[in-house]
Amino acid sequence: MVTESLPECEQLSLGDAEAQELVRRLRIRAGELGFPLFGVTAAAHPETLPYFHRWLELSCHGEMTYMERRRDAYSHPEHVQQGVRSIIVLGATYNPPVPVAAGQPRIAAYARGNSDYHNVLRSKAQELSATIHEAAPTARTRIAVDTAPLLERDFARSAGLGWFGKNTMLINKRLGSCFFLVAVLTDLALPVDEPHHASHCGSCTACIEACPTGAIVAPYELDARKCISYLNIELRNVSVPEEQREALGEWVFGCDICQEVCPWNRKAPAASVPELAAAESLADHPVTDWFSLPENDFRRFVAGTPLERQGRDGLLRNAAIVLGNLGDQRAVPTLRLAAETEGTLVAEAARWALHCLESEESPMTEPA
Repeated sequence: MVTESLPECEQLSLGDAEAQELVRRLRIRAGELGFPLFGVTAAAHPETLPYFHRWLELSCHGEMTYMERRRDAYSHPEHVQQGVRSIIVLGATYNPPVPVAAGQPRIAAYARGNSDYHNVLRSKAQELSATIHEAAPTARTRIAVDTAPLLERDFARSAGLGWFGKNTMLINKRLGSCFFLVAVLTDLALPVDEPHHASHCGSCTACIEACPTGAIVAPYELDARKCISYLNIELRNVSVPEEQREALGEWVFGCDICQEVCPWNRKAPAASVPELAAAESLADHPVTDWFSLPENDFRRFVAGTPLERQGRDGLLRNAAIVLGNLGDQRAVPTLRLAAETEGTLVAEAARWALHCLESEESPMTEPA
């Protein structure tokens, strides 16, 4: 939501008392809308920008080429909204990961809801923005939910919401790390919160030790090219390299391993917005059944959820690889049919899985 632009020389200002009262009202309204985390920081160059540039130079972003294309835009939130002076950072929790039976395909907890978090949280943030426009009708705002060239975690830390964990996730003492971040940019100068300076990970290295692919190459350093979530989400319309398929394990979409082992998530709360709570979805049906769903039915099942991003072929590609990893011989008929009838992407993955099963070399099957 963006209001009409003002000339650059006409930046809107509120008196100190007015600005403080507006932030107080916004904090209360944010809680009512399902954002238990709220903080304000000044629009400035992100402190971690040099590290981000180094990360790009090392090609750790892999096929996420949009990051390199927008490299300069990340340097200041002015590239997201002209004239921005303050950033309100919000956090909304989703249901944390829950244990599943061994050998079952898995979907990341954030994707288990029946709504796309981008749409849900943008709508909630627009309601919050309305409070700004009531107080200052000519103020400009823009909402960013995970898609703008904005280093959200950097600004969230600056707004006091938490610290960077060794797995690079933002962690909050009360909520852990299972939450989404939303930014509301405005040309109003608002009183800012104290940045979160301390780190509370101590000597813990549970996330580093638990990562099966070694994607957390060092504390606070992630090589996305090795990350399971990158392999099964960001690699779209292409085959997963054979040497990395075993790394997917049982993960069909995303991965929660580094969050599951984090001590700060032991008491992570449930979703703060009802639409983000886990609901019956494709994830509740046996993966082998996914292959027999008519394409139109499949699309209806994933419509409006994070799974929609991957599409049918991408999800079935991942599902075939996971079935090969799990070593369940009951999947052989499904995979044989997929190898014969599906398009190139899925059929090739199904043939690989069949080879694993028929040669009794499934990566996750214990030797007799």
